[in-house]
Amino acid sequence: MSYRITLLPGDGIGPEVSSAMQKCVDATGVDILWEEVMVGAPAIAQHGTPLPQAAIDSIKKNKVAIKGPIETPVGKGFRSVNVQLRQELDLFACVRPARYIEGTQAVNKNVNLMIFRENTEDLYSGVEFDQGSPEASQLISLVNSFPGKKVRPDSSISIKPISAFGSERIIRAAFEYAVNHGRKKVSLVHKANIMKYTDGLFLHTGRKMAEEYAGRVVFEDVIVDNMCMQLVQRPENYDVLVLTNLYGDIISDLCAGLVGGLGLAPGANIGTAAALFEPVHGSAPKYAGLNKVNPTATILSAVMMLDHIGEAVAARRLETAVFDVIRAGKDVTYDLKSDRNDVSAVGTKEMAQAICQRIKALGN
Repeated sequence: MSYRITLLPGDGIGPEVSSAMQKCVDATGVDILWEEVMVGAPAIAQHGTPLPQAAIDSIKKNKVAIKGPIETPVGKGFRSVNVQLRQELDLFACVRPARYIEGTQAVNKNVNLMIFRENTEDLYSGVEFDQGSPEASQLISLVNSFPGKKVRPDSSISIKPISAFGSERIIRAAFEYAVNHGRKKVSLVHKANIMKYTDGLFLHTGRKMAEEYAGRVVFEDVIVDNMCMQLVQRPENYDVLVLTNLYGDIISDLCAGLVGGLGLAPGANIGTAAALFEPVHGSAPKYAGLNKVNPTATILSAVMMLDHIGEAVAARRLETAVFDVIRAGKDVTYDLKSDRNDVSAVGTKEMAQAICQRIKALGN
C-alpha cells in the first residue's frame, strides 16, 4: 500500500532533521510519496507568511503530515505556526511519550509516560489584548465593574477558555489510550484549588468520565505544582497524564528532561480529520546547517506516524533500529555521548545513516 504524506521541513535545523527522518522512514520500505510544502522562515521570504494556505490544504487533503521545528519569535512577530496548525486543523490531542532509552544520559531510568495535552484551548487559544489597546481597556472596564474584581488599567490581557467539550474529548482520548494499550492509571493534572472554574471544569469533567472506566483504569487528580515534584522524585508512580494546554507543554518538557532531553522527545497532534507529527524541540537556528543536531525526536515522531497509518511492523523496525544505535553509543550525536565534547560524535546525517543500516540488518 502506498501513502501520500505532507512533509513540512520547517526552518532552522528543521530541514536537516526532516531529511534524516525521511531517509530512515524510506529505509523501512513503506511506500510513501512525500508532498513537501514550505513553512516558517522560507515561506515568509517567498510568500510573505510563515503558514501559506498550501500547507493547510495539503494536510487536509492527505490527512497525515510530519513537520520539522519552526521558530516562533518571543514576545513579538508572528503567532506560533505550531499553534495555528493545531487550531486550524482542530488537532485537539497533543500526544507526547517520555520513556527511558538505554544508552542515553537519562536522569531517571524509571520513566515510561504518555502525556495527553489539550491542544486548542487554555491560554494558548490566542485570545489576547495588548496593553493600552481599546479592546484591553474595554475588558478591564468590564471586569472592574463586577464586585470584588480589580485589574490594573495598564495590564495586557489573556483569556483562558476551558470548555466542557474540549475537556471531554482530551480526557476520553487519554482513557481510551490507557484501555487500548494496557496502561493502568490516568492522572489528571490541574490547579483547580486556585482556578476553580476553568481548571475546576477540567477536573469535574475528568472525575465524571472516570466513572465510565471504573474497574479498567485507575483515576487520580494531581495539582500541577505537586506533579512537577512527584515526577522528579517518583516518575515510576505515573502512567498516562492528561493536562490542559499550558500545563501539558511545561510538564512534557520536564518529562523530556528526565529521559535525556528534547532531542529524544517525539510528538503527535491528533484530530478527527487529520494528524500532524513533530519533534517537541525548537528550531535551534544557531545550529542550522552544521550537521550537528540529534535527529532522534523527529525520527521517533515518524515511528508514531507509522503506527498511526497502520504500518506497525515498519514502526517497530524503525524504533528498534533507533534504540539499537543509541544503545551502541558509537554513531550518535554529541548530546548522546557521556562527554558532550567527545570527538567521536557523529553528525545528523551520519546518525541517520547508521539507523538506516540497522534497519536493513533487522530485515523484514
